[in-house]
Amino acid sequence: MTRGRRRERHGRGLRGPLAWPAVPAMDTRRERFDDLVLDAADRVRPHLGTRYADLEFAVEEVPPVDPAPWEEQAAPLGRLLRGTATRAGRVVVYRRPVELRAQDDQDLSDIVREVVTEQVAALLGVPPHEIDPGFDPDA
Repeated sequence: MTRGRRRERHGRGLRGPLAWPAVPAMDTRRERFDDLVLDAADRVRPHLGTRYADLEFAVEEVPPVDPAPWEEQAAPLGRLLRGTATRAGRVVVYRRPVELRAQDDQDLSDIVREVVTEQVAALLGVPPHEIDPGFDPDA
């Protein structure tokens, strides 16, 4: 027997690709969460103006274990890190605490939108409903 192109062990021909083409159903929870944050960021960008045009949006799994003294001791859903002369400002959304509070996908989307809106409003010093007219923290 000569060694050439090998077949898979049942003699049905060469194996196919190891992964399917990318389809939305194959996105991970982390990728879907990142997309929600990006969508929320796109909604608030028009309010940032040129002064805060370089504001970054980030996702971290969990908040740091050492909350600031003025922060609640419960796990925060997000954090605003103000920019400095050498570093751009950043809005961080914590994925795991947000997912734990959400009942379903729509609720998850709403919570992400609220967290991003609240952090941007804090940065600009305006009430959240000026950023997002549909903002309702009690809903």
